[in-house]
Amino acid sequence: MFCYQCQETAGCKGCTQMGVCGKNPEVAAMQDLLVYVTKGLSAVTTRLRAEGKKVSQDVNHMATLNLFITITNANFDEEAIIKRIFATLEKKRELLKEVSDTSSLHEAAFWDSNDRSEFAHKAAVVGVLATENEDVRSLRELVIYGLKGLSAYSKHANALLQDNEDVDAFLQRALAYTLDDSLTVDELVALVLETGKFGVDGMALLDKANTTAYGNPEITKVNIGVGTRPGILISGHDLRDMEMLLKQTEGTGVDVYTHSEMLPANYYPAFKKYSHFVGNYGNAWWKQKEEFESFNGPILMTTNCIVPPKDSYKDRIYTTGSAGFPGCKHIAGDIGQEKDFSEIIEHAKRCAPPTEIETGEIIGGFAHNQVFALADKVVDAVKSGAIKKFIVMGGCDGRAKSRNYYTDFAKALPKDTVILTAGCAKFKYNKLPLGDIGGIPRVLDAGQCNDSYSLAVIALKLKEIFGLDDINDLPIVYNIAWYEQKAVIVLLALLYLGVKNIHLGPTLPAFLSPNVAKVLVENFGIAGIGTVEDDLKLFFGDDVALEGVAG
Repeated sequence: MFCYQCQETAGCKGCTQMGVCGKNPEVAAMQDLLVYVTKGLSAVTTRLRAEGKKVSQDVNHMATLNLFITITNANFDEEAIIKRIFATLEKKRELLKEVSDTSSLHEAAFWDSNDRSEFAHKAAVVGVLATENEDVRSLRELVIYGLKGLSAYSKHANALLQDNEDVDAFLQRALAYTLDDSLTVDELVALVLETGKFGVDGMALLDKANTTAYGNPEITKVNIGVGTRPGILISGHDLRDMEMLLKQTEGTGVDVYTHSEMLPANYYPAFKKYSHFVGNYGNAWWKQKEEFESFNGPILMTTNCIVPPKDSYKDRIYTTGSAGFPGCKHIAGDIGQEKDFSEIIEHAKRCAPPTEIETGEIIGGFAHNQVFALADKVVDAVKSGAIKKFIVMGGCDGRAKSRNYYTDFAKALPKDTVILTAGCAKFKYNKLPLGDIGGIPRVLDAGQCNDSYSLAVIALKLKEIFGLDDINDLPIVYNIAWYEQKAVIVLLALLYLGVKNIHLGPTLPAFLSPNVAKVLVENFGIAGIGTVEDDLKLFFGDDVALEGVAG
């Protein structure tokens, strides 16, 4: 196997024996093949559109879900992935009959097999390393990982019956372009930025879907303690699954708790009416082995962020949607269908209440609509000098000890700075007593990594309010932690919007070749992180940095 799509990839070079995430070579191979057959499907749909023919939403959803399944920590179930491969090949067969001109279509558009014994051989020759030129490979993978992130946003919007044909058409066209050996490096760089453009569109689509269905997030104090009744813990990112679970657990005597990236569900008005929605249990995804153990009840994984479970609680793990793990019960249900969570509810009734691991509250709900409501207060604080800078610290959390940098950095920030965050990176500092500035909390949590759109919208609004010509003239520093492919599409979206001098950590992506990294450094000012003290000096100057460290 060879995989280097996430930040924890072995030696910051690539996983070759076993994935750091826990996926084995057989699963990695089938994920590679699923991506390949989806490229073939996309080549066909792109040709169909060029001929003026319509591609159905079902096909769009298939391509999107296929990519989402291959995102880091989403699906470890080899059999489930193989079923997707067969279904994709069958759909491609049907669509090829509708193509008038099949000339110049890539081999991927025609490769087919009804014999799964051929899959491993094919996977071995179509994976990442099939592209020999290091720079072309780097750019292709940058596009593909961006598209995987985009697929996540699209899938969540699709679940709420929101679609954008332009986004779907681009995702498939760009995926097909990664098969095209005639594209130059410059053309691939342009495709990277175009991926960022559609990343913005995809995030806007999801923001519209979430707020239309559940209202705009509100400033909310979230309980992090426990109740006395049995509970279900829901993790991942899918708010539609959250809604269905809350409805079906109402009146059953079973409480619902969010975990990790589902925490922002607490901010939506539509969910606050459920009295059995207790609050949030635990922290970021990587702590789930200890936290799932102590929760005692069943856990519903709605999307990615699965850590291979311990045997002691594996029978309490349920998956749905793009998520899957062998030996764990999978709850079926396609877009627009009502899922049946009765089995997990009955399971919960047989379990002890959660073991308390902490008490208190955390505050969040600072999505763009809520921040705009505070705009006058924020602008006055900036103009008066009470707020000197905003620090965008969105992104992902992870297991590496080097990520403690973000906790130390948040602690050391000058008292006149405000952190803007989204994603599970916030668990490195959202429970620190950082205080407020004139009633404005120093950590403004916009929500999930899916809600990073809010951070971009806030920055653009501030640019407008202050009458600036360049977004980079704002008093904003970007110090972002990344882990997987949704962070990649957020990065590409920011680059498309013209944001420069973004710092990424704790390491730069392994899939960036030296030459591609050089392009990003020279054109966009992309950089890694250093020590907390050195970075404070870089962002704020010697005097302020020293004050921040001392404080």
